Amino acid sequence: MTVSDQVDQMIAQYDNWRGQKLSRLRQLIKQADPSLTEEWKWDVPVFTKNGMVCAISAFKDHVKINFFKGAKLADPHKLINGGLESKQHRSIDFSEGDVLKEPELKDLIKEAVALNK
Repeated sequence: MTVSDQVDQMIAQYDNWRGQKLSRLRQLIKQADPSLTEEWKWDVPVFTKNGMVCAISAFKDHVKINFFKGAKLADPHKLINGGLESKQHRSIDFSEGDVLKEPELKDLIKEAVALNK
């Protein structure tokens, strides 16, 4: 089974808003930087380029995108709302009904990729 198949299976197990949100986050990550590599670590999709950039995962009441070097992100659009106590990581938690600010999120992903240069 390929990594892409594993990610497809993980997303498919959520047959509600969480699966839809995970799928859209995956698309946005790939659009932000098509050269990112999709990997499977810790039972979640992890996107890498010269190191780990971000990961997406689902929980009972939210979906998360985690930035591995998130503490260094400028986040001018104030999207980050989780992991603020961490020395390195930051995340954005999305609840049901939350709207993705897609252009701003793509900018944040691009900024995260640039941290690995």
